[in-house]
Amino acid sequence: MYFGKARSKGDPDRVPPNQHVTTTFPVLHAGNVPYYEDISKWDLQIFGLVKQPKQFTYEELKSLPQSEQGNDIHCVTGWSKLDNVWKGIRMGELVKACGLLENAKYCILHAEEGWTTNLPIEDFLKETSLLAHSHNGEPLTPEHGYPFRAVFPHLYFWKSAKWLRAIQFTEHNHPGFWEKNGYHMYGDPWKEERFTWD
Repeated sequence: MYFGKARSKGDPDRVPPNQHVTTTFPVLHAGNVPYYEDISKWDLQIFGLVKQPKQFTYEELKSLPQSEQGNDIHCVTGWSKLDNVWKGIRMGELVKACGLLENAKYCILHAEEGWTTNLPIEDFLKETSLLAHSHNGEPLTPEHGYPFRAVFPHLYFWKSAKWLRAIQFTEHNHPGFWEKNGYHMYGDPWKEERFTWD
């Protein structure tokens, strides 16, 4: 048993080791769920090692080219949710708008309440990496990251920061909130990179 459920091997090509498949969408986070009374006051900043720092409004992001992406997601706590459909902006589109400097090797995602996470630039720019505003045909709920969250389906889902407010590009890798508290710096679910001692 794992978190009250039997572990399901499922399809070994889709479900990483020691994960159970769920049809629900568990809500896990540190801190409070933010609610935005006036979305016109919300913005997303792009800064650090970029040629042109940007500050996007909600409407500006929604006006960028939109993509739909189907994938499976895997949480470090042991659940996997299959056949998700996300809609949003490919992370590569954000980079086009600001231009990366050659020494940009990593990015740090900044979310509400000072929450952060980190990943290599190659992972940020994967074709499957998305800045999502919708899940399975519906706008994200506040609990799942409204108005925008990151989606990196090839990594454990804590890397897919909810309530994203800024993306910073850096030359060196810096641990984020959970990484400073014992989680793995990378987080590959297929290698079970859950903790720093894994």
